[in-house]
Amino acid sequence: MSSEYAEVEAALNERGFTRMAFDMRKIRDLMDVLGSPQRAYPAIHLTGTNGKTSTARMIDGLLRAHGLHTGRYTSPHLETVRERISLDGDPVTEDRLVTIYDDVAPLADLVDARYPEPLTYFDMTTAMAYAAFADAPVDIAVVEVGLGGEEDATNVIDAGVCVLTPIGLDHTEWLGDTIEDIAWHKVGIIHKDATVITALQDEDAMRPILERCADMGATLAREGSEFGVVERTQAVGGQVLTLQGLGGIYDEIFLPLFGAHQAQNAALALAAVEAFLGAGPDKQLEADLVREGFSGVDSPGRLERVRSAPTILLDGAHNPHGMAATVKALEEEFTFRHLVVVLAVLGDKDVSGLLDLLEPIAARLVVTQNSSPRSMPVEELSQLAIEFFGEDRVTITQNMPDAIEEAVILAEDDSSGELSGVGVLITGSVVTVADARRLLKR
Repeated sequence: MSSEYAEVEAALNERGFTRMAFDMRKIRDLMDVLGSPQRAYPAIHLTGTNGKTSTARMIDGLLRAHGLHTGRYTSPHLETVRERISLDGDPVTEDRLVTIYDDVAPLADLVDARYPEPLTYFDMTTAMAYAAFADAPVDIAVVEVGLGGEEDATNVIDAGVCVLTPIGLDHTEWLGDTIEDIAWHKVGIIHKDATVITALQDEDAMRPILERCADMGATLAREGSEFGVVERTQAVGGQVLTLQGLGGIYDEIFLPLFGAHQAQNAALALAAVEAFLGAGPDKQLEADLVREGFSGVDSPGRLERVRSAPTILLDGAHNPHGMAATVKALEEEFTFRHLVVVLAVLGDKDVSGLLDLLEPIAARLVVTQNSSPRSMPVEELSQLAIEFFGEDRVTITQNMPDAIEEAVILAEDDSSGELSGVGVLITGSVVTVADARRLLKR
């Protein structure tokens, strides 16, 4: 790591890595003084509760398979802030990130001087991404919201295609206590004359989607109606899909990711790319390019296998909706006869909902805390865990290295010497996955 790059990381962190400030005036002002780089290219904008990053990575892969230069902005990152800003599928280099920051920072300082509170970490990385995409230049940007939609910093972009992954309860302290309230925040990314690609949604989420589309004159395509998953079969290293797209049927698609939720994400990604490229009832994308685009997709931290004997999986599920998908995928795609779960969560999450889903599949639970200042203390988490698992099935550790070591020991001790079918799942938060990944990928 260069000293210049380290200085940029430190400067960004000084803005408060977890600080929230929903004030669109500041990011709009910054875009104005930067010359509105977000208007230099078309975009596909994604929101929803779960699946955004995986879907964005699939969209990116499909677009690149069709010969387009792409910019992709996703969050949070696992190891380095460079992961948030990708060009043609790869994170920007340290040198490029430094150059982007040096271009944006002086203008950000001017904007900061106008307001009582400075731009946030997320405001800055968003502006840096949009500037980097314009400078590259890219043919299209694939942009994931950070939180919500309407007042998210990314929403200074006016995307022609909007993607809504499944909407559930999460971030209720900022977005509201009901699915309908949350959906109203998320549909704010739908602008005039956009094409909207939506996953199957709860009825309470569909009302805001339909009303917003009507108000904006947007065209709506719904999973289960205009597109969807026709068939999926398990395969070594992933699954093989047949998808109904806007332009017809696409078969023999190998997706190197596990779970029905990833198949659903693939259907969303395909429909979004079809909409962008103009496919429809009378025009289908070239099937081989679609297969190529999906075959190279990865999604770190989403049922990611990082070790064998015993198998160790990392998954960033952090709310009941996401954990339900993870549990279903584990039951369908893996044949664990004995699973030890390492759990560390943020204190503002529905932890009881997570524990309720994990109890039937986990033989043992190892609780710990992650590196986030918002991490739930081990003592508090262990008390909740014992309510669901009982004292005999819960092991308490104070940090991630000890938790991983203890989980592996428990898995091996309970395996009777036969490690086939024995696994460790590390989950509960993207921060938890990032902490574990740093230790296990060395």
